[in-house]
Amino acid sequence: MPISKAVIPAAGLGTRFLPATKAMPKEMLPVVDKPAIQYVVEEAVNAGLHDVLMVTGRNKNALENHFDRATELEAVLTRKGDQRRLEEVVRSTNLATMHYVRQRDPLGLGHAVLRAHMHVGQEPFAVLLGDDLIDERDVLLERMIAVHDSHAANVVALMEVEPSQTHLYGIATVEATEESDVVRVTGLVEKPRPEDAPSNLAVIGRYVLQPEVFSVLEDTPAGSGGEIQLTDALNSMAGSGLGGGVAGVVFTGRRYDTGDRLDYLKAIVQVAATRDDLGPEMMAWLKDFVATA
Repeated sequence: MPISKAVIPAAGLGTRFLPATKAMPKEMLPVVDKPAIQYVVEEAVNAGLHDVLMVTGRNKNALENHFDRATELEAVLTRKGDQRRLEEVVRSTNLATMHYVRQRDPLGLGHAVLRAHMHVGQEPFAVLLGDDLIDERDVLLERMIAVHDSHAANVVALMEVEPSQTHLYGIATVEATEESDVVRVTGLVEKPRPEDAPSNLAVIGRYVLQPEVFSVLEDTPAGSGGEIQLTDALNSMAGSGLGGGVAGVVFTGRRYDTGDRLDYLKAIVQVAATRDDLGPEMMAWLKDFVATA
């Protein structure tokens, strides 16, 4: 069955960005002139996924408002003749068919994915984490969907990290395949200590999942941090072969982690530097700043 649905968990409190996130969802923090969450929705749409379910929590109404009509704002921009900004506002409204469901309790990523069961049904689907931005010049989700279609398996995105950073990620045990960027995942462990990590291949925030994952998540006990971990469910599927097992796409492109304050600042600079309207002046200023700092 072709994949048409994307699930975006967005219920986190964003405590690392307090006090900025006291009243504003962390997903609405801007990366240049668009909120981070819009980049994620655009990525899903560019991969052909136009049905988007956002799993939200309390105080996340700004997410729904951003992707809804803003008729008063549109009218003001129309009267001013500001066609460029009007097109940008309307574009965010028309990006995708948006749906929303609440994750009432903060029980982990696995629980957030489980909240999508009624909407997804018995179809394969993609999961995109809002903290991870993939540079639009690099192809990841489309490649993962292609691997899912050819292998009939769950697919996770993997990226090499420094061994000292394994405690921040789910880490995979893998076997090579005939495709240079595709591995067979034989095991997954959530946030191991560097000395216990089976590799330095970390699961980053993109998944293409078979619907069998829901039944596994229902039986998955709380793991690391007292939360239901998607990594634990996928580890079970990797070992049992349920849902076709688990494959990994090893990504070597550009990824921006907007869930970390320093990486968020880096993301703004890197995205701005690639834009025709901002890049040249940004790079010239950066060179002067670094030279005189």
